[in-house]
Amino acid sequence: MAIQLTENAAKQIKAGLARRGRGIGLRVGVKKVGCSGWAYTYDYADEVRAGDRLFEVRDTKVVVDAKSLEFIDGSTLDFVKEGLKQAFKFHNPNVDATCGCGESFSVKEKA
Repeated sequence: MAIQLTENAAKQIKAGLARRGRGIGLRVGVKKVGCSGWAYTYDYADEVRAGDRLFEVRDTKVVVDAKSLEFIDGSTLDFVKEGLKQAFKFHNPNVDATCGCGESFSVKEKA
């Protein structure tokens, strides 16, 4: 099980932690919402909790809880700029469909 980061994502995480002045990395996960079922969550991680997995990629740490890892395993996290919009974006091989607004997704059925 693994999560990858692009260079842009790693730079953005490091810059955010530097502005914040504390934290060990970025905490990512999923929550049940939206028209398709799931949405990504992002927050700074100050600690690794019981049941969390810690990934270190490009000298940057990403923390994922075990339940969320089932949905985002094998993904690459990027940071993209599209016009005035800037955001983290997952390239997730587990996604089956996304809603029209792009905020939520559904996952492929496990065989």
